[in-house]
Amino acid sequence: MQMFDEFDAHLLNDEKPSDYFNELSKTGLFNESYPYTLLGDLMNVPQSPKHHPEGSVWKHTMLVVNNAAERKHLSQNPKVLMWSALLHDLGKAPATKVTKGRITSYDHDKMGERLAAKFLKEVNSDDEFSLQVTKMVRWHMQILFVTKGLPFADIRKMAAEVSIDEVALLGLCDRLGRGDMTLDKKLIEEKSIVTFLEKCHNYMQHKNK
Repeated sequence: MQMFDEFDAHLLNDEKPSDYFNELSKTGLFNESYPYTLLGDLMNVPQSPKHHPEGSVWKHTMLVVNNAAERKHLSQNPKVLMWSALLHDLGKAPATKVTKGRITSYDHDKMGERLAAKFLKEVNSDDEFSLQVTKMVRWHMQILFVTKGLPFADIRKMAAEVSIDEVALLGLCDRLGRGDMTLDKKLIEEKSIVTFLEKCHNYMQHKNK
């Protein structure tokens, strides 16, 4: 519980929580002590250079955590947002495959839900908080699925389990967590979040008629 409280304090109070986590990584905690090894595993997981020029999943996660820290005042529950940002891509460790030079991580959202639950069970006794975080992890890829009209989109079930607005906020932090984020690219990502929210709200209005 002590490490949970320490993580929590830095996630909620630091301007750039990544500074703390990167320093902590030098102590060996993420290589030696479960469940923190679930985060440490991300340091060795590659990503598609096209979509993630920043490099490993760990580097991406640190950018996302910083983005979330910058925007947590917009959240209905900043604590849930910050922990969701930290744990959102745990599933990429088991899900990532390299096939003929192409890097994919299919179903990392579903795998991540299970791993986030395991992580939080070890460090936290608040079951409701843990459930909220794991569901944010589960649904964080819906921004892509909904905006692209992919068959994996499931607005109905997502809306039953999490706040769509909170998923959108996490999704924005996620999509801006890349190494080559220019102003033009940032505007494109912000527009995709607006599209996601519009599609979700239109679906919910139609469903409730």
